[in-house]
Amino acid sequence: MDSAAPQFLPPQTDAPAPSSGAQAVLSVLKEPAGPTVSLRHLAPEAALRHLELTIVRRLDGYLQGDHLGLMPGPGSDLNDARLYMPGQDDVRRMDWAVTARTTVPHVRDTIADRELEVWALLDATPSMNWGTGAVTKRDLGIAAVATFGFVTQKMGDRFGGMVLHGDGITRMRARSGRNALYGLLRKMLEDPIETDRSGGGYDLAAGIEAMVRTQQRRGLRVVVSDFLTAGDSEIDPARPPAWERPLRRLGVRSQVVCVEVVDAAEVDFPDVGEVLVRDPESDFTRFVDTGDVRARRAVSAASRAQRERTAAAIRRAGAGHVVLRTDRDWVADIARFVLTYRRTAAVISQPQREAGAS
Repeated sequence: MDSAAPQFLPPQTDAPAPSSGAQAVLSVLKEPAGPTVSLRHLAPEAALRHLELTIVRRLDGYLQGDHLGLMPGPGSDLNDARLYMPGQDDVRRMDWAVTARTTVPHVRDTIADRELEVWALLDATPSMNWGTGAVTKRDLGIAAVATFGFVTQKMGDRFGGMVLHGDGITRMRARSGRNALYGLLRKMLEDPIETDRSGGGYDLAAGIEAMVRTQQRRGLRVVVSDFLTAGDSEIDPARPPAWERPLRRLGVRSQVVCVEVVDAAEVDFPDVGEVLVRDPESDFTRFVDTGDVRARRAVSAASRAQRERTAAAIRRAGAGHVVLRTDRDWVADIARFVLTYRRTAAVISQPQREAGAS
């Protein structure tokens, strides 16, 4: 089943600008001209303040504090004093003030740097530019990036972004701080929306491969996409999609979470009469009578098989998998995923034995 969205001839009226939800619905009629969600509604911080995504993969260094250190060695920040162990501790770390006060030799431990670097890849290809819920799939993907940014961010942690288009990738450098995260989200919202059938040689596999090549520092990687590829009609779970191998390679050095963005009309094909179904990334068009029960069942069954294939590929790659829908509360869905991921991350995020295995 190709990545297609129903398209209609939009009515010509002088009505006032629709609300955010109405703009998302109109995206099935014509290409959206701007975002369907505002920056302040992307992710309420109060709902995320007590959530933390479990980081279990090794970063560059030793396990100290909340994350693994970026630089090898004991670190430079002072921690608590403890008894000196002859033959094991360096005498240069002796804490003479505590030793003089207690008359027993003490050394002062140090803490390694705990900075975590998170990168998010947002799929902004034309198949993401529509939705029948409150937001389009593209804007729901930006909301997912915002939510993971708030969940993973601590003092000193850095968050960077990459936006995938058919003609290339826009890279937004990693920076620390809440204001920097808001700036990154604003850039994603203001990023020009790609027009239908714009062409280009970049797809999701190329985007993940670019993330593998350019991100040398270990950390957390978030891939946000509908995982649909133009022209790929395969629904057999045993046949890996083109993006599975790059995803496996990405998981060798970093912990990976995949956010699959879907629309309600993709899950259950609606009865809206006879419509023209058009693939926004190719020249495929076909009239479908959605009033035919058998036709709706066939399309819905193919869509379920396609999503099962996506889930199987993500599972084989050892990545976390969360599904967000345009008609549901994405904050609640991600919160449930984070709470569950605490118990499963150590199992599914094991390093891959062969990076090139398919």
